Amino acid sequence: MNFVECHEEPIHIPGYIQSFGYLIGLDAESLSITFFSGNIADIFRIENAEQLFDRKLIDFPEIFRSVLDSDLYASLQDFTKRENETHFDKVFIGDKEYHFSVFRSGKNIFLEFEAVLENRYKRISNKYDNFYVIDSEKEIWEQLLNTLSKIVNYDRMMVYKFMMDGSGKVIAERRDEAMESYLGLHYPESDIPRQARELYLKKRKRIFSNVYAETVPLLSRTEGHIDLSFSAARGMSPIHGKYIKNSGASSSFSVSIIIDDHLWGLVTCQNSEPKHIDLEDRVQAGIFTALASNAYSSFKSKNELKYRLELNEKSSQLKAEFLKHNHLFDSLADNKGKIRKLPDADGLVIISEGDTITTGVVPERETIDAIAHWALENTTESIFVSRSFLKDYGQELGLDEKAAGIIIYFIERNKKEMLIWFRKEFDEHISWAGNPEKKVEVFLQNGEEKQMVSPRTSFHIFTENIKGNSKRWDSKNISAVQAVRDVILETSHKQYNAIKALNNELRKVNEELDSFSYTISHDLGTPLTVMKLNAQMLLSNFEETERNKNKLTSIIEEIDNMAEMMHDVLQLSRAKHSEIELERLRPFHTITKISENAKITFESPKSEITIEECPDVLADKTLLHQVFLNIINNAVKYSSHQEEPKVKIRGTEEEGAIVYRISDNGIGIPEEEKHKMFKIFNRMDNAKKFKGNGVGLSIVYRIMMRIGGNVDYESNKEGTCFILTFKKP
Repeated sequence: MNFVECHEEPIHIPGYIQSFGYLIGLDAESLSITFFSGNIADIFRIENAEQLFDRKLIDFPEIFRSVLDSDLYASLQDFTKRENETHFDKVFIGDKEYHFSVFRSGKNIFLEFEAVLENRYKRISNKYDNFYVIDSEKEIWEQLLNTLSKIVNYDRMMVYKFMMDGSGKVIAERRDEAMESYLGLHYPESDIPRQARELYLKKRKRIFSNVYAETVPLLSRTEGHIDLSFSAARGMSPIHGKYIKNSGASSSFSVSIIIDDHLWGLVTCQNSEPKHIDLEDRVQAGIFTALASNAYSSFKSKNELKYRLELNEKSSQLKAEFLKHNHLFDSLADNKGKIRKLPDADGLVIISEGDTITTGVVPERETIDAIAHWALENTTESIFVSRSFLKDYGQELGLDEKAAGIIIYFIERNKKEMLIWFRKEFDEHISWAGNPEKKVEVFLQNGEEKQMVSPRTSFHIFTENIKGNSKRWDSKNISAVQAVRDVILETSHKQYNAIKALNNELRKVNEELDSFSYTISHDLGTPLTVMKLNAQMLLSNFEETERNKNKLTSIIEEIDNMAEMMHDVLQLSRAKHSEIELERLRPFHTITKISENAKITFESPKSEITIEECPDVLADKTLLHQVFLNIINNAVKYSSHQEEPKVKIRGTEEEGAIVYRISDNGIGIPEEEKHKMFKIFNRMDNAKKFKGNGVGLSIVYRIMMRIGGNVDYESNKEGTCFILTFKKP
């Protein structure tokens, strides 16, 4: 026994048609009859239908006279040059008038007949012109339903819009007052599965006159199934038929809404009693639907153009602001509010060169870091968009309601530069037209017993609460992010030449500065020493007031500060230009000696310095000493005022590298100061009571970059931990 899923059902080859239609199939080359519907003898005087096989219509001139004399048949080859293009005519068969349609599909030409019906309810005016003056999506579809009601007049008529996931929503409705409203209700994707949506794109008008009527089999002597995709009378699938019956309807009619060659939605009509719509009226319904679709497309294009013009204006203003700065990070930081609002986000994070700046509602720093790391590892496109980020990755990344929706734009992956927009969780309630649960039933098809998924029987409103999503990012939001990207790219290109020229000048200045550093360290060293000695001699021989002694002491201290600054500037220059030789080094002895000296230097004998594992590293001996000297001195200095100053030094092997952590319980680093920690001469406000000039960490940063390592830190009110990453020897 075969099992048939809804999305697998071959609905285009049912093997039968509806009873209102009559079908003859011709071979496209020979025009001989290859198949026909079992009811063909009901309209043509044929005693034995079997005699039609492999014969031509012209072999039966008396039977098919009205067809042979029609303009449509006379130009049959011209009308069937293009596949799946349908042409219509009217012919009298006996004393009754029929619609006559022809089209070619594959190797067959289809001749389709159905009776002409009078429609006494049809009242058409020139109101269809109004479609193009309506400036509201809602009114366009309501106008369409009002117009169609004068042609087809079903009990319930709806405009059904497809969502991105294949589900649908009723966005406009016209119904009898006694009927329950479906307006605003959602329908699951399985109600109109993929292959059904594909057929709606091919055959844009579809009618099922009476779902309870017997079907008419197709008779053929050829092997294989006959594709009835473009047949107006194509039979209904068992699953669809049961679905219509379960909904309480006996007849349905639909017209596809095609926008930009995509199936945007359907005009779908249901009637409690069997109802057939004449072919001419169905064609006219299709024409009005096409007019409304074009009007909607025009309306959307007009709104899109208006938005694009507004976005271009905002982009131009943003570009002008960016060009005021010489550095991208500064441009982004100064315009973070505007950048956040462009795609209508709740929060924005800017990550560039190791710095992080936020605005609006964003997750905690630890969560931001986790998201950035995830994005670098798991995405490849330059722009990543998700409205279900919390639902999909909330548990994995420890997310909260602030990160339900996300857009990430990678400025430069290699440098880990990115912009991240956030949207908060949106408490979404979706009203479904019934609980979409289904069960499996057994049915017969072509004498073969098969199992199929029976469509749902419940159409009462079923409300689903969806968690973990934000409001949907629409095309305008994506366009806004792309506009920010374009501003970044364009201003970066315009700044390139200016930056190149500045770099050349800066190189010359740096060379002069390096030369100056050596000069002042050498040439000013001797006079400073002389000044200090003289001041010390005066102080030892000075017997005047205490005030004068303090002045001389102050002079000596300032001379010491000046000498230290000259020494640090020289070390910074050497860290940049000195020749280096990387080798396997054991830091333990260096760390121990520096730690002992630091307690003496900063007069902190009670400092407890714990030295744990000290694995070997790959570094330059002189530069390694400079790194540990500056970091350990800082740890001892900034914790020396604590009641129980503590410093801990520990090295470990992590992911193929050697990582040293030097932690202290000192003053910590304020959050607002972190982005400028490694800049020369930078001193924090809470560090100004300690002696120093703000050069040491710049030396460390420059050395670690030169030896292929890295320096980072973690800090809070309880102290600071500097993290030194070395290459493994």
